[in-house]
Amino acid sequence: MTLLSVLDILLVIVGGAGMIYQGLCIVMSLFAKPVRFPDAPMTNRYAVLISARNEEKVIGNLIGSIRDQTYPSNLIDIWLVADNCTDNTADVVRSLGCHVVERHNLELVGKGYALTYLLGHMLDIGVADDYEAYFVFDADNKLDKHYFEEMNKAFCSGFKILTSYRNSVNLADNWVSSGSALWFIRESRFLSNSRMILGSSCHVGGTGFMFSREVMKRNKGWKFHLLTEDLEFTMDSILHGDRIGYCGTAILYDEQPVTFSQSWRQRLRWSKGFLQVFRYYGSALLKRAVRERDFSCIDFTLMLCPFTVLGAIRAVMGLLFAACGFVSWPSQLQSLAGWSSGIIISVLGLMALAALTIIVERDQIGATNKELLAYVLSFPIYMLSYVPISFQAIFAKAQWKPIAHKG
Repeated sequence: MTLLSVLDILLVIVGGAGMIYQGLCIVMSLFAKPVRFPDAPMTNRYAVLISARNEEKVIGNLIGSIRDQTYPSNLIDIWLVADNCTDNTADVVRSLGCHVVERHNLELVGKGYALTYLLGHMLDIGVADDYEAYFVFDADNKLDKHYFEEMNKAFCSGFKILTSYRNSVNLADNWVSSGSALWFIRESRFLSNSRMILGSSCHVGGTGFMFSREVMKRNKGWKFHLLTEDLEFTMDSILHGDRIGYCGTAILYDEQPVTFSQSWRQRLRWSKGFLQVFRYYGSALLKRAVRERDFSCIDFTLMLCPFTVLGAIRAVMGLLFAACGFVSWPSQLQSLAGWSSGIIISVLGLMALAALTIIVERDQIGATNKELLAYVLSFPIYMLSYVPISFQAIFAKAQWKPIAHKG
């Protein structure tokens, strides 16, 4: 039927465009010189914003790494919102000389609401204007000692919003943590790096990013509350004409989930959040892409497009139409066979992508060669698990839930 043919064409166009663009980014990142920022005076005053829920075991590591920066510590103020904590997170952070705001709200749950509360408090007491920009970190993070110095260089170069290189503290724990860590390292090395070379906009992850006082005032604090509030912030900023920069020399270390159930729950929230952002911002991105000829909007429309959902809908519709006699079974079985061969090619491609990421970024990855070989083989399993996760996200009511960190 015509509808199935249209879906087939749409999947080929969207999937093909995405793969070609990813391939070009990889090639460009391998052969073009990365963007570097000139030295800048270390005189800007920054605020660090941290949302924490029961993180007494790990929060000291982050605060210690902030205090040990090459950037003057007297120009970095740490503000933490203890969000519905039932442990001693607030007391631990106060004992380390940081600002603490406690929040208790079990109805509006999530990092976005916590950041809204924290910045709202800072605005109310009149201290928000004391800072040139604001950094956002998760409680389990650790920072390279040059992190603030490098981000300050990029900020002084004119960027209002910046993201950084996202590494992992526990890549070598198992195949689950390695899958997540390799994905973020790949994104930093191949995507964000290439977007900077192209002059396009990058996107901020859930942690390790900064935004200027000007952006904060425009948003009247923090106004993003979807399940992926970082992606929502990115889309809103791009629609305002901001170019989000990437500083590859500022390295952040994140802790990844180590159990498959934790990873599934986290990625289900992300997948649901992608659908939310596509629903609210997809049409606006397309309009700006056409009206302003903004390549960043085309880039992120491809990223947000629910390709897996479209593929699942196409497969189900094909089977239903065949069962009802609208199309023949052989034609649909042939289509499924074609998609199966595509999956096999994807598995091999994902292995190659993981291997290339490890080879190029070997100095940044703390694991033995034997472990890395195993993680290359397991990476496709981790990534292909997104197929059922994305399908579940259509129907599930995903919610933000904390993940326990070991530190």
